[in-house]
Amino acid sequence: MKRLIAAAVAATLSSFHASAEDASCARVRSADMGWTDIVLTTTTAGLVLKAMGYEMSNTLLGLNVAYESLKTGQIDIFLGNWRPAQDIEFKAYFDKNWVDVVTTNLEGAKYTLAVPTYVADAGVRSFDDLARFPDRFYKKIYGIEPGTNQPLLDMVAAGRHGLKDWEIVESSEQGMLAQVRRSIERKEWVVFLGWQPHPMNLDYDITYLAGGDQEFGPNFGGSTVRTLSRPGYAAACPNLARFFRNLTFDVAYENRGMKMIVDDGMEAPAAALALLKAHPEKLEAWLDGVTTHDGQPALPAVRAALAQ
Repeated sequence: MKRLIAAAVAATLSSFHASAEDASCARVRSADMGWTDIVLTTTTAGLVLKAMGYEMSNTLLGLNVAYESLKTGQIDIFLGNWRPAQDIEFKAYFDKNWVDVVTTNLEGAKYTLAVPTYVADAGVRSFDDLARFPDRFYKKIYGIEPGTNQPLLDMVAAGRHGLKDWEIVESSEQGMLAQVRRSIERKEWVVFLGWQPHPMNLDYDITYLAGGDQEFGPNFGGSTVRTLSRPGYAAACPNLARFFRNLTFDVAYENRGMKMIVDDGMEAPAAALALLKAHPEKLEAWLDGVTTHDGQPALPAVRAALAQ
């Protein structure tokens, strides 16, 4: 009799869980910029969600399109709200509640201009120093994807730091890093958009430039990264909202995973899975109070799925 009662209660709870979530919650639609850190964290989320019985799809979007897609409900989740770099350009989205802030998923990041340390040793240690050496830099600053370099474009347009007629070279994270690698191999001068976490901090001896507070904030672009969702997502999908609130990372974890992808040539799912297996304690925190899609405790289900 006790077993029958327990089974009935479990079935009732599972039914309640299913009815509490909107039917659309079975599929999680995320935005991906192509940035290695967001690829790693989003892929990690996707692996865990699949083990929980959900399906996650990632769409490669420009940053401005990602925000607009959250606003219009075409995307559910975005793990790449770098602050304060995105605060000014996308201020209206937060002020007008066009997106919801889920959690801060990374602290201790940084995001600003950088140079090889041999360039810093030659006298370039701040944004203002760049204008002293226009010929050495060919008046070029290497950025990443269009739509992401607005602080630099605004800086040049306003003529700040004496850089009025400099060019912001927009390409991609991979394109920028290829240029940095070539320049360092040849001991040439190059200035580029750098950030942490990223294996560039392990692969190259680089120095972040001071004086870019207006462009990227104080403390050498000291940053946090937040997870955003479409408006109302937490109410519609409370179980998923709890998972994404729990889903936080650290710089060392991301540096290691990104190095696997960028330097070791691992596919993102393989790197994410290797990290998960190396750090099982992460799952305990991420799945605290979280269930599978059918209402069962998530932790044992995910552990079993990832062990296969």
